[in-house]
Amino acid sequence: MNHVPSNYMSSSVGADALGQSELFLSFQEKLSRVAAVNRPVLLIGERGTGKELASARLHYLSQRWQEPFMALNSAALSPALIETELFGHEKGAFTGAYQNRKGRFEAADNGTLFLDEIGSIPMEVQEKILRVVEYGCFERVGGASPVEVDVRLIGATNADLLDLTNKGRFKKDLLDRLSFEVLFLPPLRERTGDITLLADHFARRMAFELGWEEAPIFSDKAIERLNSHAWPGNVRELKNVVERAVFRSDSGVIHDVDFNPFQSPYMHQPLDTIHQPPATLQSEEPPDFTRMPLKHAVKALERHMVQTAMISSRYNQKKAADLLGLTYDQFRGLYRKHRI
Repeated sequence: MNHVPSNYMSSSVGADALGQSELFLSFQEKLSRVAAVNRPVLLIGERGTGKELASARLHYLSQRWQEPFMALNSAALSPALIETELFGHEKGAFTGAYQNRKGRFEAADNGTLFLDEIGSIPMEVQEKILRVVEYGCFERVGGASPVEVDVRLIGATNADLLDLTNKGRFKKDLLDRLSFEVLFLPPLRERTGDITLLADHFARRMAFELGWEEAPIFSDKAIERLNSHAWPGNVRELKNVVERAVFRSDSGVIHDVDFNPFQSPYMHQPLDTIHQPPATLQSEEPPDFTRMPLKHAVKALERHMVQTAMISSRYNQKKAADLLGLTYDQFRGLYRKHRI
């Protein structure tokens, strides 16, 4: 089983914040530097890049590290609930408000509040957040008495906040107050060398969860596929792909990875052939590969060998894969590719 190199950095609050690439280490250095300054910070990055891990690292490297760290995903709440969730409410403020309730700002007093997807917060709530940032006080929903708090605010988004301000959907004053420092999280596809490191980490952790003594390793082909993938879901997507590959593996080496588990193995099968017996499959005469362009010859050879293996194995796809020296998933890929 491979071991993680010693020259990696790990967040004190999340083992998934791993990396040794120049971009990753540079981001961590900027994060550590601003952590000590008691000012708001904006984290901007694509989904799955680890914005909440970065915010937690900011908190635990700051002087507030022993105080509360609260997080709220603004996009997960309806606009009507965000204000109550952030600022709490007084007894009788609305139907069902049977007692006073503290919001996230009060719960995070003297600590840090992380607002994920901050661009989705309604304008009227943004006005109250601006007042907290500027004056350190607010009123609960249904209340008139000011509540004083000392909270460091960290916002995160994958939206273009400047564009939202130009469209009148985000307050320019609030953006100015939140942007003491703006840090961009590097996407996984730009972090040279980190994909292999993270894949090994996730594979070992999944193997441990499954109770295996050792984790499978990735073949050179699998590593090449991992490194060439665009990773639109970044680290979160990589984690899912690797864990799925480990779970499906039946040997010590992972030869292939599945980036799209939603692709049906039946999508190319014509409806009028579904109930026909497999004996209807007939082997085609092998074409003259020497008279074809290389690309066409390779495709024709693949098709011919798959058909021949299917007939030789009496249409058992697992046995056909073994005859060709392929994994079942690799064989299924060729089977679908040639629509046999």
